[in-house]
Amino acid sequence: MSVINVGQAVVLGAVEGVTEFLPVSSTGHLKIAEGLMGIPVDDDAVVGFSAVIQVGAIAAVLVYFFKDIVRIVSAWFRGLRDKEERTNHDYRFAWWVIYATIPIVVVGLAAKPLIEGPLASLWVVAGSLIVGSGVMWAADQMGRHKRGEDDTSFKDAMLVGSSQILALLFPGFSRSGATMSTALILDLDRVAATRLSFFLGIPALTGAGLYELKDALGTGVGATPLVVGTVVSFVVAYASIAWLLKFVAKHSFNAFVIYRLVVGAALFALLGAGVLDS
Repeated sequence: MSVINVGQAVVLGAVEGVTEFLPVSSTGHLKIAEGLMGIPVDDDAVVGFSAVIQVGAIAAVLVYFFKDIVRIVSAWFRGLRDKEERTNHDYRFAWWVIYATIPIVVVGLAAKPLIEGPLASLWVVAGSLIVGSGVMWAADQMGRHKRGEDDTSFKDAMLVGSSQILALLFPGFSRSGATMSTALILDLDRVAATRLSFFLGIPALTGAGLYELKDALGTGVGATPLVVGTVVSFVVAYASIAWLLKFVAKHSFNAFVIYRLVVGAALFALLGAGVLDS
């Protein structure tokens, strides 16, 4: 019997799609949803399922930013053949994304037992939601929002890419929250910070999904729940991306800060009352 049924896969796919790119922690929300539905959050199959349905959200990014991705990848290939093309910002940006992904890959592989063990606790999620909200608020206040996407540098990409490690080690901190906050501290404007977060997330999340696929298929989750969860994640994530880019163009991140504080406090209360098992 599958550890996750089709109905639960729909719910988890929707949660993943809504939260993957919003700075509220998809991992934290998935663990909360799994806990409320009585799904064992530390089960290998559940961990694998969560990673695989992320691929649906990443597919939404690939489709939404298809023209940008084609432009960047084309510039990269041209630069490999022609030295004159290597001054192109898109060529350099493609390399930056590759380099910026290395730290999270190294830490992810080295700390896998810790990430899937003690750090998978809902207590960690609750604390990370609250601490991460403070970081996000401070970054939004400190940042001067004066640099656009064309002003990004290798240093920006490496610092923002490396910040993904915070979310990897502390579920609830939020990959999007960590990367956007770092970009804001570096004085990127909110739209540039958000788009950079999207592009840097593509290789890291896709790699994680493919790496975990064997666990999801081989330890208790059937193909149907996986497909359903991934498709739902894709559809919801696409709508979420479109909404977020419009939102950050006109608003601060304060709404997300408040939401994270409320969810973190509520999760502490539910854990303390024994309603949820950590």
